[in-house]
Amino acid sequence: MHEMSIAESVLQIIEDRARADGYARVNAVWLEIGQLAGVEKESLRFCFEVVTRDSVARDARLEIIETAGKGWCMECARSVAVAARYEPCPYCGSFLVRVTGGEEMRVKELEVE
Repeated sequence: MHEMSIAESVLQIIEDRARADGYARVNAVWLEIGQLAGVEKESLRFCFEVVTRDSVARDARLEIIETAGKGWCMECARSVAVAARYEPCPYCGSFLVRVTGGEEMRVKELEVE
């Protein structure tokens, strides 16, 4: 389950910011996760709750913002929405679509005390 390692990485980012900026508690965390990142959101929520139990982010609310998948069709030279990997271009039907967005994950915002 790679969601556990993602949750641990998010906690590391939170704890690093807490030390650098001097805050004692995190009340909420907003994560941007791309639609094509391959993350099971409910598993991530569970893992986040487990890894933050004895941390500065204990009981923090986790908000997940899903960003859309994007691609570039090499056949018709258009930007296209991509809901899943390996689906055809909605304009020309070509499978030569290169993913250009929707794979990213980042901590977007923290609500702190």
